[in-house]
Amino acid sequence: MSAFPAAPAAASAGTAGTVGNPVVPAQAGPRGSGRPAEPAQRHARPVITELRLSAFGRHRSAAFPLGPVTLFAGPSGSGKSQALAAYGALTGLGAGATLDEAFPDAGARIPDRALPDAQRRRGFRLGCTVDGPAGPVRLDLAVQAEPALRIVGERLSQDGQILFATALRDPGRRSVQAAWLTGGAVGVTRAPLPDDRLGTALLPLRVAGSTAGQRQVLAAAEQVVVALRSVFACDPRPDRMRAPVPQGEGRLLGDCANLADVLRRTRNECGTRHALLAEAARTGCSGPVTGLDVRAPEGGAVTAVLDRGPGRPATELSRLGSGELRFLALALVLLTGPGVLDMDPAAELLSARQALTVLADGFDHGLDGCQSAELLRLALLSCGRGHVRLVAAVGEGTAAAARYLAGVSVVDLSV
Repeated sequence: MSAFPAAPAAASAGTAGTVGNPVVPAQAGPRGSGRPAEPAQRHARPVITELRLSAFGRHRSAAFPLGPVTLFAGPSGSGKSQALAAYGALTGLGAGATLDEAFPDAGARIPDRALPDAQRRRGFRLGCTVDGPAGPVRLDLAVQAEPALRIVGERLSQDGQILFATALRDPGRRSVQAAWLTGGAVGVTRAPLPDDRLGTALLPLRVAGSTAGQRQVLAAAEQVVVALRSVFACDPRPDRMRAPVPQGEGRLLGDCANLADVLRRTRNECGTRHALLAEAARTGCSGPVTGLDVRAPEGGAVTAVLDRGPGRPATELSRLGSGELRFLALALVLLTGPGVLDMDPAAELLSARQALTVLADGFDHGLDGCQSAELLRLALLSCGRGHVRLVAAVGEGTAAAARYLAGVSVVDLSV
């Protein structure tokens, strides 16, 4: 392994906002976190167990352990949304997005007082640890946001061994020099890669897997990519959920605008989960609720309704409050699986061997205490089986209640 570069040096790391070596410095634990995220263990399905941010918005050399249910709490401006945005950007890069797509507002992620280096460069660092069948794997990125958005350093490592690394050698070229473990007589393979895409996601297309070293690199890269792609970012928009919707595939969109069509599908294809959702609606929706139904005339639009029981007229979703609509959408997401969500999980691994992570900023926005408590109950029910995980930003009321729940990790950003 001595032939492998010790560090993919990119630029001087003289200031907090300067892009440099992608090695993340010594990390501080989550400030004020509640219960431990989860004990050290080998996960049967690839999952992200830690998020690391350095010079990213308000975050300085921070590491956040992520458990089955992780809630970020803190006052406005404490960095809850920034942490979830970093998580979402990593998932986008893992799915093949460019830097421009993953960071449409990259400049806003640079700390306010970060000084540029001698070449007028500023940026940030982020990374994650993915645990799974291959064991814990670290991914670390150094991103230059100014003057041009590019990845200037990337590192994939396991047990202290660097498996893959990139570095920006020539700022005049839109590429980075990559090197990955090969083993045998060659030792290391080097090749240029684009500077606007995650190199780890490109490795399965570049590495043959003909040597033990290459197979180790592939196993680590594929585990990371599977975990990054198994994410559904959910932000229900009640203003888009009230109108009848055309019949379609029944795959829930990120804004949940087609909730009625998805309810049509779950009612027809998954009676057990639909019944669980109807049971949750009795807690989260006002008035008597005996079931969830849909009106779907042949060739017509789909309207979802709450069944109020014998002798009572049904209530269309258009008449529900915003909190009730958000509650129904989030409950559906927690009770369903990737096949009912508009996402593109890794095709090379069976869905039963993947863990869905729900990413929700403002998880309890517009909800009352009863609705938030019921969603937490559903999250613990679903996440306790290992198939679903939740990473969300919440208000102080929900965080205060969650701190006493076994299985919930609260990351407090107020201190």
